[in-house]
Amino acid sequence: MDPKTASEKAILVGCQTTLEDDLRFQYSMEELASLTETAQGTVLISVVQKRDRIHPSTYIGKGKVEELKTLVEEFEADLIIFNDELSPSQIRNLARELEVRIIDRTQLILDIFARRARSKEGKLQVELAQLQYLLPRLMGQGTALSRLGAGIGTRGPGETKLESDRRHIRRRIDDIKGQLEIIVQHRDRYRERRKKNKAFQIALVGYTNAGKSTLFNRLTEADSFEENQLFATLDPMTRKVILPSGFSVLLTDTVGFIQDLPTTLIAAFRSTLEEVKEADLLLHVVDMSNQDYFSHEKTVNKLLEELEVNRIPQITVYNKRDIAHPDFVPVAKSETAFISAYEEEDRSSLKQKIEQTIIEGMEPFHVLIPSGEGKLLSQLKNETILRELAFSEEQDGYVCRGFALKDHQITGQLKKYTVR
Repeated sequence: MDPKTASEKAILVGCQTTLEDDLRFQYSMEELASLTETAQGTVLISVVQKRDRIHPSTYIGKGKVEELKTLVEEFEADLIIFNDELSPSQIRNLARELEVRIIDRTQLILDIFARRARSKEGKLQVELAQLQYLLPRLMGQGTALSRLGAGIGTRGPGETKLESDRRHIRRRIDDIKGQLEIIVQHRDRYRERRKKNKAFQIALVGYTNAGKSTLFNRLTEADSFEENQLFATLDPMTRKVILPSGFSVLLTDTVGFIQDLPTTLIAAFRSTLEEVKEADLLLHVVDMSNQDYFSHEKTVNKLLEELEVNRIPQITVYNKRDIAHPDFVPVAKSETAFISAYEEEDRSSLKQKIEQTIIEGMEPFHVLIPSGEGKLLSQLKNETILRELAFSEEQDGYVCRGFALKDHQITGQLKKYTVR
């Protein structure tokens, strides 16, 4: 990374309206500071203003704008980051008043996404979201754009694309959509194949930095990127997990959710969240060491509702129990588990809980498999939860008891061997 952008000095600005309670506002400002640090910025100072409503032309009042001018000079700030998505006219008016680069919360999140995306699809989706954000903001942004330089809020498409005309950007948007469409078709085909093979699918969801990737890596022994930072994971990754009975499931790690996630991003990362729609079970990971765990949990559940996946069975996994917040009280109505992703014992008990939840949606079977049916026996071991397997000399076959997925092809095959 460019050393000049390694620690850009930022002033954070938030406006609290009368509709917003103090605690929620305070947390969103703290989250903005975390996002800034994740984007390699240094927070110099936070400026907040309480108003009845957001100022339509400058976001904050004229007096605060003057105060910001002074602070920019005093602290030699590189940029100002606003805690909400600014309208095109607000950006224009602020750029006229303040001799410094201005970005908003959406641009900051997009910047982090641009740095985090690893796959071709991830990079394309970030670029699409950035261009869609920029398009309505290009009018009259001459001065604002000339000040962009390099740094937070400019990664991804790059300066030359930002300064191109709208036609070029629209063409590029269409081009990216076309490329993404092909990738989505590939993924759909892959997903169809998984469905046909009826693999049981589990999706890890949760607020950003709740510990999903750490848990994913420990359960699957994969090498998904894990770091104590916001949005460490962007590209969906699926791996096999073997449960205590030997039953295999597919586990998918997903992008972290966040309060007030920009709509352009929800659209851009649709494919990541599509994995959630296909899941048979959700593991909702909550960081119980975070003082704002309650609103994080609420945010995720609200987004799951918007994605219309709130009817999928869910286990709320309260993570980081070794450093739990002193005021922590579980609020989940679903099945819960309390773990530290690093503890093997905790992971084992979570796997047992997952298995128990899967069994609740399965059909029990009691069959006698002829000794010549080796292939079917091997399928039983891998594709069902087998509780009993014993050879009966008298009947020249294997007595098997266990549980199978209702719509799995093996359930149909077993019918003719059922013990009456």
